[in-house]
Amino acid sequence: MNTRERLPPWHEKHRLANGREVLVRPIRPEDAEPLRSGFALLEPEVLRAWLLDGRTELTAADAQRLTRLNPKTDFALVVTDMQPPGEAVIAAHAHARTDQAGHRGEFGIVVSAFIDGLGMGRYLLTRLAKWARSRKLDLLEGEFPASNEGMLVLAESLGFRRLPEASHPSLVRVAWRLVPD
Repeated sequence: MNTRERLPPWHEKHRLANGREVLVRPIRPEDAEPLRSGFALLEPEVLRAWLLDGRTELTAADAQRLTRLNPKTDFALVVTDMQPPGEAVIAAHAHARTDQAGHRGEFGIVVSAFIDGLGMGRYLLTRLAKWARSRKLDLLEGEFPASNEGMLVLAESLGFRRLPEASHPSLVRVAWRLVPD
């Protein structure tokens, strides 16, 4: 891609801490199979925690659900190499969904070990927060495994507060108030 080339909304080239260039863009229906392939490379405990039901495989139905979003309530970004949708290797997935009233958002991020520790989690979380603000959400919340100390440190550094309740004892819940009290 030419550096002068104008990218569509929410499409951004990003240089990782190791110098590698990736593309951050909205997920597309063509990404279903590459998403499944990428998830197959995750550690089983990461996938189990992300799916929250003990499974260690992302099914075709899961992939379809994750790639065919309702644009009124859902937003998802993927981090890929520079190949076109449907062919690109997906190295990370970040999503957010609003509640029915449109006041709160729930987020989740999964980053493959291939780019973990290179700043992609921070970048994706700031992009999700930007989307949440554009939707005028009051609050952005998320859950992740309590063992993921890096995510907790990251979330707190961006202004998230740890909440006492989570949907499962092995999870930590965090929230970021996007509008002043």
